Amino acid sequence: MKRLIVCGALFAAFTGPALADPSPACVAKRTYIENQIAEARANNRTEQVEGLQRALKANKANCTDESLAKERDEDIREAQQEVAERERDLAEAKRDGDADKITKRQEKLNEARAELEEAKKPIGR
Repeated sequence: MKRLIVCGALFAAFTGPALADPSPACVAKRTYIENQIAEARANNRTEQVEGLQRALKANKANCTDESLAKERDEDIREAQQEVAERERDLAEAKRDGDADKITKRQEKLNEARAELEEAKKPIGR
């Protein structure tokens, strides 16, 4: 009888988190991915649909608040690196004095800054 109780307690301890409702952040991320899938299907982007379906499967299997926070931090770090690179490119174009390059590099910097702001948005965007 003791063995049965111990086994039941261990089962509950290890399966409880897996059976728990997903966090609101994970649900928001799942909804975001599902919306992206619908948009990709509407535009016949089959490769993108396949990638998004893999992301959705991973979300359903492994999503935690901690994993989302880690993913967000990584996205922010990458976007910050991109902004820094674009700032260096713009500074180089300004040193060269090429007006066309300056304009193009400024546009790229603006895009990188917009991506950084997007990365900083709360989970589930």
